[in-house]
Amino acid sequence: MQTKIVIALATTAVAIVAVAGPALAVPGYPVSGGWTYDNASDPGPAKTCTGARIMTFEGIMRHDSVGSVAEFKNKSTIQSGAGLYRVVDTFYNGQTWGNVLYTLSLPDPDHIQINYATGGALTLRRCP
Repeated sequence: MQTKIVIALATTAVAIVAVAGPALAVPGYPVSGGWTYDNASDPGPAKTCTGARIMTFEGIMRHDSVGSVAEFKNKSTIQSGAGLYRVVDTFYNGQTWGNVLYTLSLPDPDHIQINYATGGALTLRRCP
């Protein structure tokens, strides 16, 4: 009788883990293409992105025209909720290697919000 209970509990635990699934850290971003800093809170995608203030996501690389570091490489992205991701990027500024930790959220298809662990938050708007 006790063996059946142990087997039933073990089977239930395995089923719960299988349904919930593990939180896997995989390289890559949940978005791609260009995103502008300009008029970022306006609705819909930007009409043009001809300004110099753009962040671009390409595979495991992120390029940013704003700030002291222009190029980042994604180390991990973990989905932590619906449209919410914890991201770790690495960079080299010519003197030092470093990591950048932030959350990236997708409030709608045309906007992303980035909240840096140190440095604050910003909103970006999709380029056409």
